[in-house]
Amino acid sequence: MATPAFEELVEDFEFLDDWEDRYRHVIDQGKAMEPLAQALCVPATKVDGCASQVWLHAQFEDDKLHFDGASDAMIVSGLIAVLRTLYNGLSPADVLAVDARAEMGRLGLNDHLSAQRSNGLRAMIERINETAVQVG
Repeated sequence: MATPAFEELVEDFEFLDDWEDRYRHVIDQGKAMEPLAQALCVPATKVDGCASQVWLHAQFEDDKLHFDGASDAMIVSGLIAVLRTLYNGLSPADVLAVDARAEMGRLGLNDHLSAQRSNGLRAMIERINETAVQVG
C-alpha cells in the first residue's frame, strides 16, 4: 500500500537507469523539503540509531499522519523526503499496514544503502510506526 505521491516517485525512479542518478534524485527530494524549524530539533524528536543527526516531527490531523524532518546528511534528508511521500496523509492503521521495506525496494534503495544508512532508515520507519501506534 502506497500513497499516490509515492507511486509517482516509483515511476520517476523507473526512468532513472543507474543508481547514481537515483541517488541524486533522492538527494534532490531532500533539498526540496521545507526546512524543519530549529525549535523542533530537540531530544524528543531526535531519532536514535542513525549515524547522522535526524529529527522527525509527526502530527496527526483529521486522523492523518503528517510529518516533517531534518538531517545533517544530504542523503538522509532525501530518505526523510521519500518516507514523507510514502506515509504522509495516511491514517494510523494505514501507516502500520505499509510494508516499508518492500516499498523502498521498489526504488532500489534496499540494495544500495550502506549498512549504517539502512539501520538509520529502519530507525526512522520504527519511529513513524511507534507514533502511529501511540495515536491509533
